[in-house]
Amino acid sequence: MAVLVLGDQLHPEYGPAADADRVVMVEATAFARRRAYHPHKLTLVFAAMRQFRDRLRESGTAVDYYECETFADGFDAHFETYPGDDLVVMESPSYGTSDRLSSLVKQRGGTLEVVENGLFLSTREQWDAYAGDPPYRHENFYRMMRRETGYLMADGDPVGGEWNYDDENQQFPGEGYETPDPPRYEMDETTREVWEWATELDGSYDTDPPGPEWADPEPFFWPTTREQALDALDSFVDERLAEFGPYQDAMLDDDWSLNHALLSGAINVGLLHPGEVIEAVIEGAREQPDAPLNSVEGFTRQLLGWREFMRHTYREGMPELASANQLDATEDLPAAFWTGETDMRCLSDVVDGVRERGYSHHIERLMILSNFALVYGVEPAQLNEWFHAGYVDAYHWVTTPNVVEMGSFGQGIFATKPYASSANYVNKMSDYCGDCDYYHTKTTGDGACPFNTLYWEFLDRNEDRLGDNHRMGLVYSHLDNKDDEERAAIRERASEVRSMAESMEL
Repeated sequence: MAVLVLGDQLHPEYGPAADADRVVMVEATAFARRRAYHPHKLTLVFAAMRQFRDRLRESGTAVDYYECETFADGFDAHFETYPGDDLVVMESPSYGTSDRLSSLVKQRGGTLEVVENGLFLSTREQWDAYAGDPPYRHENFYRMMRRETGYLMADGDPVGGEWNYDDENQQFPGEGYETPDPPRYEMDETTREVWEWATELDGSYDTDPPGPEWADPEPFFWPTTREQALDALDSFVDERLAEFGPYQDAMLDDDWSLNHALLSGAINVGLLHPGEVIEAVIEGAREQPDAPLNSVEGFTRQLLGWREFMRHTYREGMPELASANQLDATEDLPAAFWTGETDMRCLSDVVDGVRERGYSHHIERLMILSNFALVYGVEPAQLNEWFHAGYVDAYHWVTTPNVVEMGSFGQGIFATKPYASSANYVNKMSDYCGDCDYYHTKTTGDGACPFNTLYWEFLDRNEDRLGDNHRMGLVYSHLDNKDDEERAAIRERASEVRSMAESMEL
């Protein structure tokens, strides 16, 4: 029996590949033209696959590696050489993938055994025992996972006496705050070959109309080998963990990385296991007296709690989640999400970061990009496509619940209110508003910040759907205080904002 290894299962110590004599891998390049994928993402996936192939071969494992257009082509070649071959693969977290692979293999006379994915920390059985009926609650799930794993637990209680230190992780750094530069990894010959292919591909997509280009990205620098990924983990623990927590929600115009771990890409292709990452963070904090518990707990919650929660809520919500749109949002995604050309300083800077590196941190994703799309009224599936294409760490299983549900309030499978915000949040947690051409204190009239205008217009147009939501009673009481004239002015300004966005003059 041979082990089929997918491009997001590249850990040498987990799953059936850990002790395999023979491995099968398919590098299907048609995948790269299905969306306007960022060249950093394509390079990470395909370079990491080739590096993993070479690692296995050096260790004595036989690897049949097929570079082809589609998985069907790869399996055609494989079963011509190995008629009736029996394969085993870890279950893909993305909806329908394992079923499609099984069908392709069966059509060619082989068999495919699908086993549990060992690159997560929770099982389907644990989820089923916990979950109950939606809306699912992340905090309850997170506490269950802490108990199951023992991470940050002592004698059955949370270390420090509290489960959650989020209220300590919403600080804004003072003027002149500086963070260590994150590691950047030089491209070797294998990675550079993929990078050159990926950048030449830019703009050549199978989409109709053809996808836009990610113009002028930075040279690729993300880890593509196990050794580089471990080095990146060490760098985070040694240099940025201590101040990760307090400032994890902050946004700075001239500091794209702050103290974030920047490990999600490596984890999501399997170069790192989430368990070893959490354990390295906990152990590293023991050796660092200046690493506060709120930093360690905040990081653990993102990986042990939120990432695992996304995997299960995606599985529960699909296939309906992918097209969910309970607010009936119909606007097209503004061109500024592709070009970064807008006078909104926050939106421009975050989009430019995605264009350059395929990355922005979680608050920029939720409270700038998704928040703007939500109050603007963007169809959730369009926003999800953009995230899926643009981010180096993006996969359907993780973008869909984050973007469609959390960011767009698309289904209600776990979100109990929309994460809509005015410019107040951006002004509180960033340095964008001070030099912006728009006024964060204005809601209507010339120069009014689009976040303010669209926020109140969002509440106004969705009052029938959201007005009785108990978590939104306060904001709707503020809307009720606005008279007909003020509401009319908000609607007029919102129409102007959309016109400016459509004409690329926002």
